[in-house]
Amino acid sequence: MSFYTSLNGLKNAQTDLGVIAHNIANAETNGFKKGNTQFADIVVNSASSNPRMVQGLGARVEAIVQNFALGPIEQTGSSLDLAISGDGFFAMRSADGSTLYTRNGSFGMDGAGYINDGSDNRLQVFPTDAAGNVTSTTPIDAQIPTLNGTAEFAGVSVSDNGLVVATYDDGSQINVGTVALARFVAPTGLKQIGSSNWESTGISGAATFGIPNQGAYGGLMSGSVERSNVDIAEELVGLITAQRNFQANAKAIDTATQISQAIMNLRT
Repeated sequence: MSFYTSLNGLKNAQTDLGVIAHNIANAETNGFKKGNTQFADIVVNSASSNPRMVQGLGARVEAIVQNFALGPIEQTGSSLDLAISGDGFFAMRSADGSTLYTRNGSFGMDGAGYINDGSDNRLQVFPTDAAGNVTSTTPIDAQIPTLNGTAEFAGVSVSDNGLVVATYDDGSQINVGTVALARFVAPTGLKQIGSSNWESTGISGAATFGIPNQGAYGGLMSGSVERSNVDIAEELVGLITAQRNFQANAKAIDTATQISQAIMNLRT
């Protein structure tokens, strides 16, 4: 039985090493959230078992939990680079119509004026009137008109409360909308799909949308992006610990092998 117990330990240590390696590989990925491996012991007994004679059977991976702590904020100077200074996710509409959620606020414009992430995922905003008041709580694609009458688009700004304002070469302005932020009851239940994007699941619950700087939603910082929340020093310490765990389980298997060999030699 010790062979299988130690084998489980080897597999667990290998999983831990894989998670740490994934964290380190994404140390420079904007909006990335590190993962932590959680383990649980395995115990098998019956109702009639003596609780003082129960023997454990090793450990198993209970969960790989995402850590949504805020990452460092880096200033970029680009008006469409946005960072959330608190809770919330940017809502993005993908090409197939599904909604994705991200903390990576490195956005740009395409030829049609849509604000996207460079992968055809369009930023979602609440419609606003000329005074900047939200007129609907149903998010729509953020699209900046390339012309305001005969005036050509000159630039865009985003306030800390999420209002996107387009400016034109004649000095006129248009309120494009207010950035819609999403929150979840259990964000650790979000499903990772790559490129710093997540999808909602039954575990995370449905998204609730709100305006930046209101309630539990964080404000926006224009000209900045949120970096990965991976701490390289912390990950390297975890890497050493996982390596030692792997070596210890391998040594346990080696010891069990020697004991088995000694027992078999008694019969010869």
